[in-house]
Amino acid sequence: MQKQLDHTERELKIRNYSSKTVKSYLYGLREYFSFKKENFEMLNQDNIRDFLLHYEQKGISAQSRNLFLNTIKFYYRSVVGINQKIEIRSAKKNKSLPVVLSRNDIKRILNSTQNPKHKLLLSLAYGAGLRVSEVIALKVGDIDLNELTIHIKQAKGKKDRISVLPEKLVNDIKKLAAGKVGSDFVFASERGGKLTTRTAQKVFENSLKKAGVQKEATFHSLRHSFATHLLENGVDVRYVQELLGHQNIRTTQIYTHVTNPKIKNIKSPL
Repeated sequence: MQKQLDHTERELKIRNYSSKTVKSYLYGLREYFSFKKENFEMLNQDNIRDFLLHYEQKGISAQSRNLFLNTIKFYYRSVVGINQKIEIRSAKKNKSLPVVLSRNDIKRILNSTQNPKHKLLLSLAYGAGLRVSEVIALKVGDIDLNELTIHIKQAKGKKDRISVLPEKLVNDIKKLAAGKVGSDFVFASERGGKLTTRTAQKVFENSLKKAGVQKEATFHSLRHSFATHLLENGVDVRYVQELLGHQNIRTTQIYTHVTNPKIKNIKSPL
């Protein structure tokens, strides 16, 4: 098993897959091998179906099962070298709307964040629509205070993009970045290096609790709220797509369901 995992890891790294994807693929493949038990290089589509059904019955999400399937397909095609097509369709995902915070929710969350560095972290994530992985990886040289832009480098899908920098955060960024060089992290850890993802998420969770906002929100809800509020302000969905770095506009269009003004203007008959 370990030999096949090592070969897969090497192939993923050669193809420049992100460290997060490598970790996810290896986890999925390890689960499949544990289920299959033997003959790892032999492709058996019924066995793959049994594996996916087993995890469906365990309550594993459609998204995770699809990741397992993509992992298995990659392994047999790119590592073992079997060109036979795996005739198994991806599981249908549950369609749920993103959790969006209102402008008042955002204000309460930021006002409840006493630590200036933490407040700037959350403000920037919301104000520029950044993922948690992007905001903690942000370097001083990535921010253009004059042009009010942020250069997000090698984000999801190994893509660069430009987002907007809120003008009201310029002075706070100047204070935090004082004495730092361009290659330094904006939100450096006290132990050196960048903050961990979990630390940033914990900052948000603590502020959400202090603010008394009764929504099942996560750090990513700041990004959802950024997109929704831009659409409410009349920004074209194509520009929002570009700011978020979505490859497919259909991913961005989900926010139009959250912010549909025609629905919000309907009065209940009660």
